[in-house]
Amino acid sequence: MFGKVGALLRTFSLLKGLTVFNANTGDKLGSICDLFISQDGLVKGLLLKKGALLKKTFLIDINDVSSFGWDGVMIPSPAVMKPVHKGEEYTCESHNRLTGKMLMTKEGERLGLLEDVYFSEEVGTIVGYECTDGFFSDMLEGKHVIKTEEPPAIGKDAIIVNVK
Repeated sequence: MFGKVGALLRTFSLLKGLTVFNANTGDKLGSICDLFISQDGLVKGLLLKKGALLKKTFLIDINDVSSFGWDGVMIPSPAVMKPVHKGEEYTCESHNRLTGKMLMTKEGERLGLLEDVYFSEEVGTIVGYECTDGFFSDMLEGKHVIKTEEPPAIGKDAIIVNVK
């Protein structure tokens, strides 16, 4: 349950808003605002908002996280926080956002619109995608979780996944 023991899964929506603490001093450093996802579909880091009035965004490499708790994320030092440089990487909700993109299978089947991702905290691998077909469909049928074993192909218009 604690630390990086075992392959714990977490959704981005559960991680968003958690406070990041310095594990050595107990100081609050900011809160998680997004995931930093590489072009090959791996969670490379966490985006953190810091500051009271003028909020700045920092990147914490997934390997620099000491532990993910249900009430906070621990890092060894503020020195692991790096300024964000916008590039070709993706995020869940901000720059090059993935949420709201069409999710399709390699066979050409429409799965729905991406709403959330499930990832392994230990290695940063996305292992599932939560899809929506719209409010009424979600109310009647519920949301769908698509499990995958391979990284997706992320394009401008769609995310292509190999479904288990």
